[in-house]
Amino acid sequence: MVKAKHKGPRAKSRYITKKGKREKGMPTVNKMLQVFEVGEKVHININPSIHSAMPHRKFIGKTGEVKGKQGNCYIIKVKDMNAVKDIILHPAHLSPIKKQSVVKPIIKKQEVKQELVVQSSLKK
Repeated sequence: MVKAKHKGPRAKSRYITKKGKREKGMPTVNKMLQVFEVGEKVHININPSIHSAMPHRKFIGKTGEVKGKQGNCYIIKVKDMNAVKDIILHPAHLSPIKKQSVVKPIIKKQEVKQELVVQSSLKK
């Protein structure tokens, strides 16, 4: 007789939620008490040692926006396929996204010379 398949919340997540040798143990207090503002972009990284408010394994690696706070946890708005879903996550499973610097367009030397000529003619 075939055994029944078990479909618990952590099913098929043996290697996805596994920590490396150097990452073993509980996270730091700073990681547990992170503060995020509404509208801030965050990245979802599951910490397997914290079981409270752990997201489903399909949300690993997703990026979302903080919608609000519910107790100690945050409500994150995440796009899943074509649907937008709200997930409740503990701050230990979140990491802030570094803001990207604005890339300035490259100005050619000829354009700079033309601007200087125009500015010098305006001063006269």
